[in-house]
Amino acid sequence: MSLSPVAGVGKARRGLHMITWGCQMNVYDSARMTDVLRPLGYTPVDNPADADMVILNTCHIRDRAAEKVFSELGRLRVIKDERRAEGRETVLAVAGCVAQAEGEQILKRAPYVDIVLGPQTYHRLPEMVARAARAGGSVIDTDFPAEQKFDFLPQDAAPQTAGNVSAFLTVQEGCDKFCSFCVVPYTRGAEASRPVVSVLAEARRMVAGGVREITLLGQNVNAYHGEGPDGGVWGLARLAYALAEIPGLDRIRYMTSHPRDMDDALIMAHRDLPALMPFLHLPVQSGSDSILKAMNRGHTADDYRRLVDRLREARPDLALSSDFIVGHPGETDEDFEATMRLIGDVGFALAYSFKYSVRPGTPAAGAPLQVAETVKDQRLQALQALLREQQDDFNGSVVDRVAPVLFTGRGRKPGQMVGRSPWLQAVHVDGSDDLVGTVCPVLITTRLSNSLAGHLIEECALA
Repeated sequence: MSLSPVAGVGKARRGLHMITWGCQMNVYDSARMTDVLRPLGYTPVDNPADADMVILNTCHIRDRAAEKVFSELGRLRVIKDERRAEGRETVLAVAGCVAQAEGEQILKRAPYVDIVLGPQTYHRLPEMVARAARAGGSVIDTDFPAEQKFDFLPQDAAPQTAGNVSAFLTVQEGCDKFCSFCVVPYTRGAEASRPVVSVLAEARRMVAGGVREITLLGQNVNAYHGEGPDGGVWGLARLAYALAEIPGLDRIRYMTSHPRDMDDALIMAHRDLPALMPFLHLPVQSGSDSILKAMNRGHTADDYRRLVDRLREARPDLALSSDFIVGHPGETDEDFEATMRLIGDVGFALAYSFKYSVRPGTPAAGAPLQVAETVKDQRLQALQALLREQQDDFNGSVVDRVAPVLFTGRGRKPGQMVGRSPWLQAVHVDGSDDLVGTVCPVLITTRLSNSLAGHLIEECALA
């Protein structure tokens, strides 16, 4: 196999097709892989048949994640073979958490893959492309390098944010919590935080490119402990205060948080920082203390309730979203009912819920008392019905209120614009493109199935 057409820097334009699965951190990682490949002449294309390189950025959280990757690889192999018959080579790469977890197994099952790289090594991607071209074979790099990958990324304005009003910014990676059901500590490594100077510099570049809202990302983002410009360690709260001082940055969000890392300083930041939006994703996973212990979550249901009370005391308009897993090994009917009680006690504006599924290598995978799929299905349906009811109630509570909306672009209908409320709800109004990038007060008039509708009040219309 010869990959010589892709080697070198500054040559002819080459197409890059990126397929991304999973969380917002993977979306951010895909954008940065695009950044590091740009000096080699790669630019994004929509069709893999037009691509000189295709990257699958994978996620290992969902059920049958690896099999879905191999299925997609089979489809891409056909495209690769067709292009080769035409004299055009395609570099096929698998990145992300499945690549980290499966490693050599990917090359055994799909030997036509050229590059396998873990989520901590994508800053080395240009080197891997060159190595694959020189060696004429596959390259694998799933190490956890000592250097911070962010230190090696391009420092110019990130092109993925150009023209965007809202953007993601990874500030922390990895996890030290080792929840029984989760593969993240094994695929993303230990908790590590970017230096404050690096985060602020990227945020300023984003704002200079038109971004008005930044969502800080991390597997445990509120465990952020980055080196500050003063040589000390900064927590997420102190970072948020510094970000809020950037002119033009109207809104700050962060996800995903762990209850154990929600400290006093961060709670007070929600009280004191208008730019820190009153919407918090705070996964609890279960309302049963015995299941929380089996999950190794490190908190009880009442710990979570007390934390929510403190957050709402600091920021009365705070809305919460969460994650729930039903059917964790050992979960009884009584455990499930405890989860339903917690949902009723707390009230969630949004939630993500899943059936427990085995992740090889995790402690829960071999645990006794695995729950039957039929029982998981029944519990999930009941839980989601309650969560949908709470979401509808929360969205209905905004109707007839005026909410500041950050407009991000056009809606689906002619003359329609869409934006986000402080509580992350999509809001549609009749308006013009001039609204994009502005925060305007909107009278919410209608609750739709997955969004809200309203109209601009006079002050913003005149402005």
